[in-house]
Amino acid sequence: MLQNYFKIALRNLRKQGFYSFINIFGLSVGVAVCMVIALFVINESSYDKHFKDGDRIYRISNKTVFGGRSSHNLYTPAALVRALPEEIPEVEAAVHFREQGPYLVKRTNDSENLLERRVIWASKDFFKVFDLEMVSGTQEGILDEPGTVAISESMAEKYFPNQEAVGESLILDNELEFRITGVYKDLPEASHFHFDFLLSAEGLQEAQGEIWFSNNFQTYFKAYEGASPEAIEEKFFPMLKKYMEPQLSLFFGEGATFDDLIAQGSSLEYILQPLHDIHLKSDLEGEFEANFSEQYVYIFVAIGLFILLIACINFMNLSTAKSASRAKEVGIRKVMGSFRIHLIRQFLMESILLSSIAFLIAIPLATLMLPFFNDLAERSLVMPVESAGFYAALFLGAIVTGLIAGSYPAFFLSAFKPVSILKGKIRMGMKSGNIRSTLVVFQFAISVILIIATITVNNQLNFIQNREIGFEKDQLITVFNTYALNDRLVGFKDRILADNSIEQATISGYLPVAGSYRSDSPWLVEGRDLADMESTVSIQNWRVDENYIPTLGMELVSGRNFSLDFPSDSSAVILNETAVKKFNFEGDPIGQKVYSQILGDGNEEVYQIRTVVGVVKDFNFQSMKESVSPVMLLYSQVPGGPVSFKFRAENTQNVIQLIEESWKEMAPGQPLTYEFMDEQFSKMYHAETRLGKVFGVFAGFAIFIACLGLFALTAFTAEQRTKEIGIRKVLGATSSGIVVLLSKEFSKLVLIAFVLASPLAWWSMTKWLEDYEYKVNLGPSIFLLAGLFVAFIAFVTISLQAFKAASSNPVKSLKSE
Repeated sequence: MLQNYFKIALRNLRKQGFYSFINIFGLSVGVAVCMVIALFVINESSYDKHFKDGDRIYRISNKTVFGGRSSHNLYTPAALVRALPEEIPEVEAAVHFREQGPYLVKRTNDSENLLERRVIWASKDFFKVFDLEMVSGTQEGILDEPGTVAISESMAEKYFPNQEAVGESLILDNELEFRITGVYKDLPEASHFHFDFLLSAEGLQEAQGEIWFSNNFQTYFKAYEGASPEAIEEKFFPMLKKYMEPQLSLFFGEGATFDDLIAQGSSLEYILQPLHDIHLKSDLEGEFEANFSEQYVYIFVAIGLFILLIACINFMNLSTAKSASRAKEVGIRKVMGSFRIHLIRQFLMESILLSSIAFLIAIPLATLMLPFFNDLAERSLVMPVESAGFYAALFLGAIVTGLIAGSYPAFFLSAFKPVSILKGKIRMGMKSGNIRSTLVVFQFAISVILIIATITVNNQLNFIQNREIGFEKDQLITVFNTYALNDRLVGFKDRILADNSIEQATISGYLPVAGSYRSDSPWLVEGRDLADMESTVSIQNWRVDENYIPTLGMELVSGRNFSLDFPSDSSAVILNETAVKKFNFEGDPIGQKVYSQILGDGNEEVYQIRTVVGVVKDFNFQSMKESVSPVMLLYSQVPGGPVSFKFRAENTQNVIQLIEESWKEMAPGQPLTYEFMDEQFSKMYHAETRLGKVFGVFAGFAIFIACLGLFALTAFTAEQRTKEIGIRKVLGATSSGIVVLLSKEFSKLVLIAFVLASPLAWWSMTKWLEDYEYKVNLGPSIFLLAGLFVAFIAFVTISLQAFKAASSNPVKSLKSE
């Protein structure tokens, strides 16, 4: 019986070759897209699963409200890593990391350096928390001594090819020597951090600090088996109170307590983040690498399922569209004794066969799609063609898809009554027509939502890129790692500045873009009491020179810029407008003094006072998701800071060549790193850029597959109305009139889809835009543009089939009566 079903299925596929091709191709495209998305989702869900005991590893985040500013970041004090095992019995081992940017690295006898970015300082218990596989050396005591380093396998091959790396030494930044004590396997791609050099923090003075208000380290720990994370979190506050309260009095006067802070609206909270949640559920300041979003994973899953569902809907519509041509076959089979169940099995067999062919074709299609998707998603996904589980999943998917896609046609066709069929009285029924119309509405509603999402994301990106941000990011190039120049940095800057292409230059410690290291501290207006915590402002401190403001094109709204003509500027500051509001000065802020009292490296009180000489207009140095924070510019000649050049737009290549030649001459053997400011600024919105592209691609696939479905419905209608069209043409109807006639009802379906999709699209994109402090308005033009685009595509699709039907010879259609 099955063999018979199989033969009939093959015959029908050959007989209706064109429709079979459309059916298989549409389904294979949908399956291929769904396959790629499935690979992506599986990959995103697998992050950090390779770590042994990963379910017992946690990271600590720091949620603080203080000085009129709230923050949630990953920075914790150095002393925390030592206190955790002592104060919390559930903690088995703890490790902290300190990032200090890229390093110049070379072997001891080499003269040329290489720039390495994946360098981190790690405390000695790193391998007790993260059990990495060792290639050479042992985990025990590997980072116990200062001046030791563990490196990845790829770095061992890079610096010591075909030889043992353990025992050898590396020189960092031309002065720091580290002895290699171990080589570990490279971390897989599905890891939220990738370090190639683990420098022992035992040799980092900052890591030994006991100041609990200095937050510069990311802290992780491993809990004992069976330990409750909730119980651990409950012990954080007593621990913080024990260690921080004695130091609190140094900031806010004798007798200051945590209760005073809380009473005045401040708070400090440590929150646990399970290791396996970091990649999809964390996007905080201090992340080692850009994570993904769990919300976006759900969106991708929904899109993949919707596209597959659209493809299945196409199959149903194409099958029912050709049902009339198989009606007599059904009638004859029933007269010859076939039961309905036999016909259902036959049609389901055809559906499963078609689905299986589509799944097989989907494999090479998905393989072709992967490189483009990998570029968009910045991943290295590969088809698991060597996995037996992959083929088992495909086989199961083909069966399930075939059953779902073929169920409606199978039950619909098998229900035909043989008497009515053989008399030529086939009634397709309003119910079946309504179902098909509903399915097409659903297809185009999904397409409209994706198009509106694509337009909104791209509009938001354009808004961000073109919005007035308070400084000029264009025609600015920054040279990094200038410490390689040693005492020749100023000479390098002056040499470049002497060229006519260069307008301004500045050496600074901080830049208003993502990735620039910053620090903040509490400041008050002179005359206000330290104990008055409500008057304390937590403010960013940026050390800059006198050329910083003119080079970056910032605007002074009052006062003046720093100047070499004023020696007193060594104790001067320039505030942004937000900082002025936070300080709540009485009268003009120019000339007033602000002060801060902090702990020095030796736990001594350090008191500093500075005079406000200028106010700069607010500028965005964080993502547009956040409002502008208070900033204080402190005048300082920054040694070894990045140097930025403002140049004329028409001389870009000449400027690059000048920088490269000057660097090569003044820093021979040292790697040159530079970047344009607008590119650095764009990095803050890299995730949104990718999302916009992905939405655009998937919207294209959805529309393409939906148009195949619309083509099927048009073909179905034209087939049912063949004689009507013939009569109309005989009575004088024109081809254009018939095209309009056939297009009218489908245009209604597209309009209904647009009306139904628009509120859902508006709600979803409004929720997405809530993350942004500065955002576009979801005006009617976005929805109108999406509607017109879908309507145009749909009309072209409908017209192709309608014109074919309208151009047919009426004699042929009437002759068969």
